[in-house]
Amino acid sequence: MRYMMLLKLDPSAAPSGGPSEELMEEMGKLIEEMTRAGVLLDTAGLRPLEESTAIKLAGGRQTVVDGPFTESKEIVGGYAILQAKSKEEAVEWASRFLAIHGDEWEMTAEVRQLEEPA
Repeated sequence: MRYMMLLKLDPSAAPSGGPSEELMEEMGKLIEEMTRAGVLLDTAGLRPLEESTAIKLAGGRQTVVDGPFTESKEIVGGYAILQAKSKEEAVEWASRFLAIHGDEWEMTAEVRQLEEPA
């Protein structure tokens, strides 16, 4: 089964310098372990919200707005697509990912099963 892990954070609560070199090294190790285990199918961080474009549909009309947007308390900062035997296994990998961030970060990893193509 495939799962998407959405990494959410409050940009105002994130460390000002971003991830430390030590954290990047630990993430690299975990990503390598997940890849070797055949669990990690894809992962990436997302560029800043200011560089995004939102397309809104309302009343049959589309509106396109380029960032920056009004300040959001929580944004999606990255994602991972996992191939796991169960939701519990996907949640365990997400938990390990959050744990390496220590007490300096405030994040949420939302784990959702992907719909399989028909």
